[in-house]
Amino acid sequence: MDQPESSLPHAAVQKGQTPRREELVRLIAQSLYSLGYRKAAATLEAESGVPLYPPEHDRLLLDVMSGRWDACAATIDSLTGITERNRAVAEFLVWRGHFLELLGTGDAGLRLATEVLSRRIAPLAIDRRCVHWLARAVVTSEGAVAPEAVAECRIGLFLDLVEALPPWFRVPSGRLEHLVETAVIQQVASCIYHNLPDEVTLFEDHKCHEEQIPSDCTQILCAHKNEVWFVRFSNDGNYLASSSSDCTAIIWKVEEDDTLTKKYCLEGHKSPISFVAWSPNDRMLLTCGNGESLKLWNVDTGECNLKFGAAVKHIIASCAWFPNSEKIVCASSEPESSPNMIFTCDLEGQELEMWAGERIPKVSDLAVTPDGKHLICVCPNEIWIRELRKGREWKIPERQTISSLSLSGDGQSMIVNLNSQEIHLWKTNESSRVPDKFKGHKQGKFVIRSCFGGSDYHFIASGSEDSQVHPLEEFNLPF
Repeated sequence: MDQPESSLPHAAVQKGQTPRREELVRLIAQSLYSLGYRKAAATLEAESGVPLYPPEHDRLLLDVMSGRWDACAATIDSLTGITERNRAVAEFLVWRGHFLELLGTGDAGLRLATEVLSRRIAPLAIDRRCVHWLARAVVTSEGAVAPEAVAECRIGLFLDLVEALPPWFRVPSGRLEHLVETAVIQQVASCIYHNLPDEVTLFEDHKCHEEQIPSDCTQILCAHKNEVWFVRFSNDGNYLASSSSDCTAIIWKVEEDDTLTKKYCLEGHKSPISFVAWSPNDRMLLTCGNGESLKLWNVDTGECNLKFGAAVKHIIASCAWFPNSEKIVCASSEPESSPNMIFTCDLEGQELEMWAGERIPKVSDLAVTPDGKHLICVCPNEIWIRELRKGREWKIPERQTISSLSLSGDGQSMIVNLNSQEIHLWKTNESSRVPDKFKGHKQGKFVIRSCFGGSDYHFIASGSEDSQVHPLEEFNLPF
């Protein structure tokens, strides 16, 4: 004869099985109580015939609060689904509580406390240091529970017991909410096109479509007179900066309808502008011309505030901002007769720190992590990382020449483009040993850059010499 569902022994739900009715009812009831719907929870218990807590729970609570220690031990001994180690721990908690209460009664309870220690606690398979501590307490009375503190200590004892007993004994707080959240996280993690973090609902299975990834051209910007070499959105997404071989850079304004309008054309460079960098507060823009000075521009006015080459007397090849928007770091490797160097300076062009000499590699690109703790430099065949505060350094070797670097918004990951037409994804910490590798773009004669994008930087987009942008689904990061 089949057993009634409510009398089935307690056990974990096996993979692939439907949750048991009793477990589901208890989860719902616990959630209703935690949300404040006590009447609804009580009604559910009454109509289903499934109490939130099993009889053993209420019996143990009553026995603990009444000080019926033998009954407590008997209930623990009768429980199923508990390891022998946890059973011993639970019994130890019970008898320790009894022992400390006896010590609290003074000389009258000393003999009984000693008997509990020798007959009940010592035989248990527990850490002997616990037994030794209690033995010392016979002399020192350390931890003894005064009569007026008995009720509070018994409540604490019961809560400790609950943590040592098997899961079916009580429903952990927020368990149903945790299961739902875990299911949502798993669905999002398995969605290869996930790109809208606010679009998750509990009313249907989550699935993003390919259309979530930008793939249609909505506007063509034609203000430059020659090749466009670099583009980058501001950190707040309100502006776009582009630079060109026509020796100019343009600041574009993103309008409310997401179209872009020209705000300023930045003129003054005598060579093509190969790189631009927004300050973290988006109030300033750096432009770097090939073989000439670095310029600092005011985004609000479009005026050049400083020509760094004249101030620091170096030809700058690459640069990056520190997170406070008050300091930049630059790399210089020209002319060839001068030593390679990396230096920091303030917004007045005053040099603050400098690293130079034979051990400093030729740097083609660099970045500072958002927390300002690490400087990352790209050299021809390696990535050089320096912990700025402590001065520690480490290198990540690459077999092929590195052409560009991009850092994720959280500073935890970086991607480098290689001349071998591969993109390598590395962690920025010292434990990074083997990169994740991505292919699909074309790179031969030109510097091709890639960038992170999407929700939580889950995608990589890459330019390509086949006139395509590659936000390929294979680039979904394996995090």
